[in-house]
Amino acid sequence: MYSPQLPLASGRVPSSSPSSSFSFDAQHADPGGLEAALLQIMHDHHHTSLRLRDQAERAKKDAIQNAARVSDLLVDAVNSGVQESFINEKRIEREIRALAVTIARFMKQTNQWLTTTHAINTAIKEIGDFENWMKTMEFDCKSITAAIQNIHQA
Repeated sequence: MYSPQLPLASGRVPSSSPSSSFSFDAQHADPGGLEAALLQIMHDHHHTSLRLRDQAERAKKDAIQNAARVSDLLVDAVNSGVQESFINEKRIEREIRALAVTIARFMKQTNQWLTTTHAINTAIKEIGDFENWMKTMEFDCKSITAAIQNIHQA
């Protein structure tokens, strides 16, 4: 890669510490060395930014995987409750159907008992009516017998 020649600065770069003996003289510096240093800095920056991008991408993928794992766990937790509720609902529905059949059978049996007790009550009433009729007939027969005896004796 060819980069254009940068103008060289003249003068000395002040050193950052008084004890440092390093000084830069731009007129005596190797121009190719500066370009190589800048290229090296760009190259290092490029690799650092690629590495940071890769790390960020891996962190993003890990975060997505963790979020997916968490959401799966939450869905499983909710689904287990829903599944348990569904099973309980089905069991309750079966019990309701069984109770409805039992209730229908008891209603039929109760109606039969009511019919039977009504028939018994009717029979008892008829027996009572017959007994009352018999008493009336007995009284009438006694009255007729007494009347015949009175006529026969007179």
